Amino acid sequence: MPPFKDEHILIIAPGSQTTLAQLGLPESFTPAQLRTTTRMFPAEKKGEWEPLKVRERKVTKRRNDVPPEPVDGDTAMADGDGAAKDAENEIEEESYFEEDTTTEEGAIYPIRQGRVVDWSCLFALLTHIYNTLSPPFHTPILIITQPAWTAQDHETITQFFFEKFKTPAFCLMDSALAVCYAYAAQNATVVDVGYEKCDVSAVVDYLINDIGRGTAIPGCGGEAMTQRLLELLSDKGFTRDMCEQLKKSGICEILPPGTPLPGEAEVEGSDVNPAAAASAGANAAGLKSRGGATEQMTSMRRGSGGLAGTGPDGEVGEEEDNEGVLDVASLVVSGKTNEFLARKEKEKAEKAEKAAARKAAQEAAAAPKQAKLPNAKRLTATFHYTERRPLEELNQNGKRSLENGTSNVEGEAKRSRTPEPVEVANAENDPPSNTKPDRVIQSGDTALIRRDVEVGLERFQAASGGILDQIADAIHRCILSVPEVHKRQELWNNLIIVGNGTKTRGTSRFTVYWNILTSLGFKDALVAKLSGKYLITDSNATIFTSELPSNFTTPMATGANTPQPQSHLSNTHHGPGVNPLLLAATTASNPTGLAPPGQNQHLHAQLQMQQYQQQQQHPVHQHSGHEQTPKAIKLTKMPEYFPEWKDAGTEEAAFLGAQVAAKVVFVVDQGLSKGFMSRTEYNDLGPQGIHEFCM
Repeated sequence: MPPFKDEHILIIAPGSQTTLAQLGLPESFTPAQLRTTTRMFPAEKKGEWEPLKVRERKVTKRRNDVPPEPVDGDTAMADGDGAAKDAENEIEEESYFEEDTTTEEGAIYPIRQGRVVDWSCLFALLTHIYNTLSPPFHTPILIITQPAWTAQDHETITQFFFEKFKTPAFCLMDSALAVCYAYAAQNATVVDVGYEKCDVSAVVDYLINDIGRGTAIPGCGGEAMTQRLLELLSDKGFTRDMCEQLKKSGICEILPPGTPLPGEAEVEGSDVNPAAAASAGANAAGLKSRGGATEQMTSMRRGSGGLAGTGPDGEVGEEEDNEGVLDVASLVVSGKTNEFLARKEKEKAEKAEKAAARKAAQEAAAAPKQAKLPNAKRLTATFHYTERRPLEELNQNGKRSLENGTSNVEGEAKRSRTPEPVEVANAENDPPSNTKPDRVIQSGDTALIRRDVEVGLERFQAASGGILDQIADAIHRCILSVPEVHKRQELWNNLIIVGNGTKTRGTSRFTVYWNILTSLGFKDALVAKLSGKYLITDSNATIFTSELPSNFTTPMATGANTPQPQSHLSNTHHGPGVNPLLLAATTASNPTGLAPPGQNQHLHAQLQMQQYQQQQQHPVHQHSGHEQTPKAIKLTKMPEYFPEWKDAGTEEAAFLGAQVAAKVVFVVDQGLSKGFMSRTEYNDLGPQGIHEFCM
């Protein structure tokens, strides 16, 4: 078989929401060159699929037929004018088809929660990707598989590629193993958080441990967080699309466990420390307990003018405030009551103005401080919500708004790159009460309706539905299922968290991909959750290991590994070829286990030989560590070999690992280690032979 070239290798990574593909391996590996949504639309003909929604539009127009000219000297009929008039009045309909790039109506997603639910749709999607990239005939193909795919799924997709595209070489690679190739980690725990599920895999010596592997754990993806936000904010008028964009915004965060929400720290800090109260005496406590009575007495004194001429606001009042009834009587006698009342009303108005100005100044002074606060310490925050609608729909529903002030949307869009936003009324749904007026900006054939929405503390509760607890428990079970006990701590030290994000509704060119890992602080929160539940420090770990010999395993709750009293005089292991009763009878007078001279010497020689053979066949793995609980939990950093991946992030590291594996398998190894299945081997073994080659 001739060697494969780098520019001919095709890599495809199907996902529940996004499918990545690339033809050729560049000199420095880059992110996927083709990114498409994992969906197809049923075509007009049954059994066929289209990548976009195709709509039929009908246009009515009048047919203006001109009567034919006379031929061979024939004369026109007298009623020619009447026939022409009838032809002008006839109306005909013309239908044409166009692709709708903005809708998801009728879309079929072939992969749900990591499992293939519609093979016909998936085959149509793979065919569309293959035709889009248009690879040459001599093209090897590598497919990144999901952990939830079964052996039958592997056989089905292998048969499709060999029968459909006649590929010369084909390889299947697990996504968790591809992540380890990207991180250059021989032993690691891979946590892949997706759209509707989460996968947890333990990789030991580049081999996936299937025992205890968490595949397609439901309710642990980005969609679960969106539904949680919708549950919290549905009473305030939020829709699913608004919650989706809130989750993608910078104000939505997942705080580590134990972090107080804004406002809770102040409430907790206002409580009086009992020790401080006891040391300072009972005055503070008494004042606090009698605060209500004190305020009542103060108000009574202020009302009766007993506080040395101070008013309610702490300002010095006039003399009339303290004179009481005598001043009122003198005013009535003097006849200046109206002037006095007018002056008092004026003073009240001036005091109210001063109080309002003072309050406004305090708010103005507090505004910069509030703006400088980080998002995690603000009670409320604002995000920009953008709604996409077809321009025709906006013209129909918001016709009066467009006629009044939005005629410059199209004109100014032609003159400048950034058209001025225009305020319009909401056409369909009333926005929440905490939103600002809408702004409309035309972008091609789509109208972008933008408004600012204010959100409270709900933006910190996206993962409050138990998502972190489920993932943490799955990680703990997966690592405890690894039979190599001495490598469990290394799995805790090499924790890799990846995952592709969700997708907003809209066209492919407006598709925004969001990863829940970097935007929400998901990694830090998950590590904090793992540390709080399972981490044991070195000072606490000595209680389990200080009093146990090194050759004892850690006792389990079932009592299976409980140390039993043993005699140190006899450490012999009886082989299968020696009768233990005969050996006990012959060695009863020799408890030291040494071979006595005489007739029993041949039995001991045979026993020693059997012990040696048994140790060679079944070596005993002894370890001095007790790795049922971790002593440290660390995140692994991906090597910075490829600068193109620094800006792209590490959430799609499986595709980088697939590029590395394709380079090794197809170019360097060239099939010597059975890294891929060739066309000849497929003809001999069939689709079932892929299990001997897949990575």
